Amino acid sequence: MKIEIAKSCGFCFGVKRAVQIASKHRGASTIGELIHNSQEIARLKDECGVKTLKNINELSGETAIIRTHGITKSDLATLKERGTKVIDATCPFVTKPQQIVEKMSAEGYEIIFFGDSEHPESKSVTSYANKVYIVSNADELEKLKLRNKVALISQTTKKLENFNKIAAALISKCKEVRVFNTICDATFKNQEACQELAKRADIMIVIGGKTSSNTKQLFYIASELCDAHHIENADELEPAWFKDKELCGITAGASTPEWIITQIIDKIKQITA
Repeated sequence: MKIEIAKSCGFCFGVKRAVQIASKHRGASTIGELIHNSQEIARLKDECGVKTLKNINELSGETAIIRTHGITKSDLATLKERGTKVIDATCPFVTKPQQIVEKMSAEGYEIIFFGDSEHPESKSVTSYANKVYIVSNADELEKLKLRNKVALISQTTKKLENFNKIAAALISKCKEVRVFNTICDATFKNQEACQELAKRADIMIVIGGKTSSNTKQLFYIASELCDAHHIENADELEPAWFKDKELCGITAGASTPEWIITQIIDKIKQITA
């Protein structure tokens, strides 16, 4: 059986930057998970002493690292008021929608945010809004009583196709619509590469955290085109998956380090030898 890795996958710029920052600040604590990969978080703890806290109230004087998804505006202000040393590892592609939301709110726009309401990035970005609605699809706009002046912003890891549907629905519903495409370029590239490979593959192994939004999107794309499995580590691989398969495609979410991808490929080679 042949194994092929998607042309674009794995660590994105923002995640790679955050891991590098955390590695330099031994003994620091992140507010929430630095990235959506439990194995990489465990490695940072073991090798660099970087702890993961649930919220800012668990800090006890140590340096605070802001996770890639950012934290809420109020939590950041509280840390600064306390005099906490803050190291900002927020992805620049998340900082951008934070700034857009704050600016548009100040100019009187209602914010429509396309994202998952419980995702840390959504909570971080929407905390900069005065009036905000979080939607997961265009149909949810029907029950909203919107004014005529709205701004549309997206979670960085969502599908462009669904973002465009929401934009079109808003344009037909409101007189003034400002549309900001804040979907990360790395997301586009990974999704396109996944789709291209899944069209040819008999099976796709999608590697990444089970809570990772961009990994879930990759799995959704792959599963529409071939037999697909979303796993976090090599122990989850099942030999039966590879029976009578000729081409196994590999892709990975933006928070998946190369060492995990390598472990899984090595295990697949053992299984199919």
